[in-house]
Amino acid sequence: MSQGSEKRAPPAAVRNAEPIIEVLSRVLSGRVDDGGLVLEVASGSGYHAAALAKGLPQFRWQPSDPSDEARRSIAAYVAEEKLQNLLPPLELDASTAAWPVMTADAMLCINMIHISPWAATLGLFKGAGKLLKSGAPLVTYGPYSVDGDFIAESNIAFDQSLKTRNPDWGIRDVEDLKKVAEDNGFRHEEIIPMPANNHVLVFVKN
Repeated sequence: MSQGSEKRAPPAAVRNAEPIIEVLSRVLSGRVDDGGLVLEVASGSGYHAAALAKGLPQFRWQPSDPSDEARRSIAAYVAEEKLQNLLPPLELDASTAAWPVMTADAMLCINMIHISPWAATLGLFKGAGKLLKSGAPLVTYGPYSVDGDFIAESNIAFDQSLKTRNPDWGIRDVEDLKKVAEDNGFRHEEIIPMPANNHVLVFVKN
């Protein structure tokens, strides 16, 4: 099978890439030096990683995913785009203690928290607490509830659909994430509304 046939481009990733790039341009500016490494956890198809590497070329982007299929798709983007700042994908399961990365200047996690067991979220913040230095950002994106408010009827339906597929999945509440962040040495700095009832959450290492 050719690399091109391995490459996936989920419609949602195509739609939200530009808004995410716009937010990250602001959030990472002044916090991550040019040439700094941004570790993306749960990169999925790799569409975002490639778009970010092109849209924010001042940073190096390290995609990762626990799925063989996802890493094949990411590798196809890496091979096709031939960007010096887009690194080959790493096998990384956020829920485990063994991460194949020693350090990073920032971390990004898009659309993982609601479609993974809670252990993955706990592992994400624990891993970030070990990798990131003081002042470094951990940025997450996806649907969240805020103080129990799902923001939109569509998010309520989505949450129910997720739990039907896997009872360990579901839209998480921002307050629960803040607590996990604090337990791992982060403060919650910002919540940014995004299209389609999603949000970007910005956490900063103390």
